[in-house]
Amino acid sequence: MKATLEELAQLVATAPFLKPFGFIVQSCAPGECTLRVPFDSSLERPGGVVSGITIMGAADVAMWLAILTERGSAEQWVTTDLKTAFLRGARETDIHCTARVLKFGKRTAYGTAECRAGNGDLLAHHVISYALVPSEL
Repeated sequence: MKATLEELAQLVATAPFLKPFGFIVQSCAPGECTLRVPFDSSLERPGGVVSGITIMGAADVAMWLAILTERGSAEQWVTTDLKTAFLRGARETDIHCTARVLKFGKRTAYGTAECRAGNGDLLAHHVISYALVPSEL
């Protein structure tokens, strides 16, 4: 069963490893998900720029959720590759990250994500692949 916006929001809200980021599921459609990362000074690196780990984390989680909109939450998917091009720094702004699944294979999913500042400026472009964890593990 495909995951709904409410299910994705609940998953993000209750996952202990995501709490420091404060991710909020903003929208989803089949094969797509958008997260909002509310600005918090705890996410800044020295110099006042939002940390790369925050931006990459948003892309990674948005892609995971985009997969769940097509495949449901019963399967376990893990990141196998994440390539990020940082295009601009973010200062004191919310970040919106949209991931889209481009292709599903038998055990893999490939997609892209874009993270944008609150004013729409493109901050980072990501190319992401995920693998389906075999059920016998």
